Amino acid sequence: MPKGIYECINCGHREAKDFTEPLLEDSCPHCGGDMVLVGFTEEIEVVEEPISQELMHKIREFYEIGGILRQEGNLIAFEVHSIKEKNFEKVLKELEVLGHWAALKRRNGKIVLYVFPAQHMKEENPLIGIMLFIATLISTFGAGYVLSLGYVQALDQYNLPGIRNIYLNALAFSISIMAILGTHEMGHKIAATLHGVKSTFPYFIPFPSFIGTMGAVIRVKSPIPTRNAAIDLGVSGPLAGFLVALPVSIIGLKLSITLPASLVPLEGGIIFGTNLFFIILEKYFLHIGDNYVILFHPVAIAGWVGILVTFLNLIPAAQLDGGHIARAFLNEKAHAYLTFGLGFALLALSYLWVGWLIWGGIILLMGRIGNPGALDEVSPISTKRKVLAIITLLIFILSVTPVPLATS
Repeated sequence: MPKGIYECINCGHREAKDFTEPLLEDSCPHCGGDMVLVGFTEEIEVVEEPISQELMHKIREFYEIGGILRQEGNLIAFEVHSIKEKNFEKVLKELEVLGHWAALKRRNGKIVLYVFPAQHMKEENPLIGIMLFIATLISTFGAGYVLSLGYVQALDQYNLPGIRNIYLNALAFSISIMAILGTHEMGHKIAATLHGVKSTFPYFIPFPSFIGTMGAVIRVKSPIPTRNAAIDLGVSGPLAGFLVALPVSIIGLKLSITLPASLVPLEGGIIFGTNLFFIILEKYFLHIGDNYVILFHPVAIAGWVGILVTFLNLIPAAQLDGGHIARAFLNEKAHAYLTFGLGFALLALSYLWVGWLIWGGIILLMGRIGNPGALDEVSPISTKRKVLAIITLLIFILSVTPVPLATS
């Protein structure tokens, strides 16, 4: 039986596989892009489906095209002489009605339009998301209960006023951290919906840790159409989460215990790493001196986790949020170099915090898949998105936490 020869529509990588499906979604081992069937390892008759008049009319409505550069199986590649419709999202939406997707790329000095069959999206079971939400609510409440025990114990030890209701503190922690994580993912969801990108609602991930969760995720189920959309999707989550983490952190610090350093034991405690954002809050908003130690209220820990999540997600590598933003400005090769450079840099930073060993490894593994970028890599990035990227860079700098956790 002949094997199928597949070619990536993004990077051009070719390889033979043991099947002959017309389109393999997100399967390129180099960039993670879609691969289309372009031939077989043995000579067999390939039946090319005729291009419908309706599809050709729609393509000519949007582009002035030359001849067909290639038609292999269900993939059609046209050379584009000029672009009539600047809004690629409109192009994609109207072609999808006809059962096709498209990609606009630069190849060997030419603008090439690839047209291929759209993929059917399987419906998600909403009960899974609901059950995970409830489980994470329980696990974060449990983590908040443990954190509250330490906080109330410190209040009693130093005979200080404060909220001694452990259950109230635990609930406040759970609501705070889930609000930050949920808002982060809903930011992505809203941006995806505005750009016509199909995605799931957030899935919370319960996990037995000191915060009770490994975060939340959404699944993006269709390609990102443009570089502007890639920036919006990358920025929306961290920015939304940051805007919630800001008041949570302020309220949490107001509820926290501030003591002279001489009164606090130097051994046996967990030290939460600092960042510019918390330094500014502590020194210029709360006016806490240098010789004081802050014993975080559970809500302050939730705010600190939110800032850390913002930092980690904005690392401009692979398919992290920051990676999508960086990929919009960089070509595939430059972005791959940046990804592997940052991955090895984090491995080197593991002498400061062992956790960077894990993060460096994750980024290097993700880097092998790559970031295929947007379907349209020809249209320019808008000025508004460039300004948004600069604002996000400032938030990234404010949230950088070189040593997230340490023990005293």
